[in-house]
Amino acid sequence: MPQTDLKQQLAERFREVNGDHPMTDADDAYVGAQFVALEELCAAHDRDADAVRLLMLKQRLPLPGYLRSDGAEMVPADLFALADEAGGTALLETWFIAHWTDPITGKAEWNAYLSGQYVCLHTVTPATIQRKGYLTAAITAAAANEPDPASAQWSERLHALIDELDTLEPAFTAYDRLRFGGPASRDTCIDAIRARFPRP
Repeated sequence: MPQTDLKQQLAERFREVNGDHPMTDADDAYVGAQFVALEELCAAHDRDADAVRLLMLKQRLPLPGYLRSDGAEMVPADLFALADEAGGTALLETWFIAHWTDPITGKAEWNAYLSGQYVCLHTVTPATIQRKGYLTAAITAAAANEPDPASAQWSERLHALIDELDTLEPAFTAYDRLRFGGPASRDTCIDAIRARFPRP
């Protein structure tokens, strides 16, 4: 299959998942600082870009995190790391799902991973996905269930959770808030909670 066909198919799949939203110059700059073009990554790892596109279309590797405004498929620099750790793309799904005690949850997280939308983490692994889930739930619960900002112990625990989430998550960009239909987890669980409950 010619490269243009695979690249076009991948762009179409990306827009099916994310919607068709414009990338601004600021979005492009953000993505260029956080991600790498698929062609460049494949060249650096001596991989065929079309073969990787096919793996993405066959749901063996995640979709790109972004399509830059010039059409470049932008992916994390460690795109191949999990497959390498699992022993290859053929084994990746089973390896990935096995990190959850509940296989239904594991399968749901696998599908989320394949979407390429885990742009909410600097490093995407089963461990960081699980940790982010724990932290966002714990922060939300602490703020909602009998918050006690006058208590130094309560405040220290809350800010420890926020600080840890802060290290896991990038800044996000305006494009993310369009495709996710609202504020990102950084907005709701880091910035808003810090503003609501300032560090003593």
